Amino acid sequence: MMDFHAPATAVLRLLPAEAAHRATIAALKAGLGPKAAPDRPEDAIQLAGLTLPNRIGLAAGFDKNAEVPDAMLAAGFGFVECGTVTPRPQTGNPKPRLFRLPEDHAVINRMGFNNEGLEAFVNRLRARAHKPGVVGANIGANKDSENRIGDYCEGVRRVWLHAAYITINISSPNTPGLRALQTRAALEELLGQVMVMADQQTRTHGHRPIFLKVAPDLDDGEVLAIAETARAQKIDALIVSNTTIDRPDSLQGRHRSEQGGLSGRPVFAKSTRLLGAFKQALDGAMPLIGVGGIASAADAQAKFEAGADAIQLYTALVYEGPGLVQRIKDGLKTG
Repeated sequence: MMDFHAPATAVLRLLPAEAAHRATIAALKAGLGPKAAPDRPEDAIQLAGLTLPNRIGLAAGFDKNAEVPDAMLAAGFGFVECGTVTPRPQTGNPKPRLFRLPEDHAVINRMGFNNEGLEAFVNRLRARAHKPGVVGANIGANKDSENRIGDYCEGVRRVWLHAAYITINISSPNTPGLRALQTRAALEELLGQVMVMADQQTRTHGHRPIFLKVAPDLDDGEVLAIAETARAQKIDALIVSNTTIDRPDSLQGRHRSEQGGLSGRPVFAKSTRLLGAFKQALDGAMPLIGVGGIASAADAQAKFEAGADAIQLYTALVYEGPGLVQRIKDGLKTG
């Protein structure tokens, strides 16, 4: 969460993107994060059985290891999604793997699910067990896993008691073959086994909503297949969408040709169109969370008009700073 406007964080602009991010996490852990105004009761919504104090969430990727969820809730987010976490720790792809495109208000990342693994992740969530706030867990599979579906099932089982909801992430472009899980047959098998595990956990420990996060690079047939499969498997909400592997001709940043997922302003229109397509395909069967390029109250409103019940953001914090959350809230009140 690198505030490119505040003098106190000017030094972050001199650091490589990943080093700046780690410095931001360290500052938040030290209690140096912003404190937002309290939410109004009338801003709260119900989504998939969860009570959210407002509709603006922090997307996965910012807090991969569940180090600062409470700091981000204090910054004004209505819910925080930690992860992506994999069963075993993994270092991710070689550095550099995170690139700012300031001319485009965008970022390209090929992090590769770098994280400390489920044990560290769950221990941190367990330590905050009695604190308020909606904190979800975004789970994935290890890059070298011989049983990726087993990885997701283990993630569901391990985080169940400690997360308000669980997101199945099959949409990162940085783990080879992961997006193939979005095809109908693979998705049916994955979600079928995940929901068996979820049913077992529900009987023992009570219900947790299961969300599915999809890529923006889907055609109409894939949208329909995912929508039908998600309905059949009784997924509780769909997150639309992750980063794109497309490279629009409009990109100006010198890192525009780097491999990885592109996020930020250039993905706004594409992800919003996809959100509308899922809204039509699902016909109200489940809530939708809109993600991709949100950097203002107007952007948030466009997501809501396209069908989102709630939104998530991350990349815009790099360019707009942590005050963005409050500005969006204020703009939605007056807009």
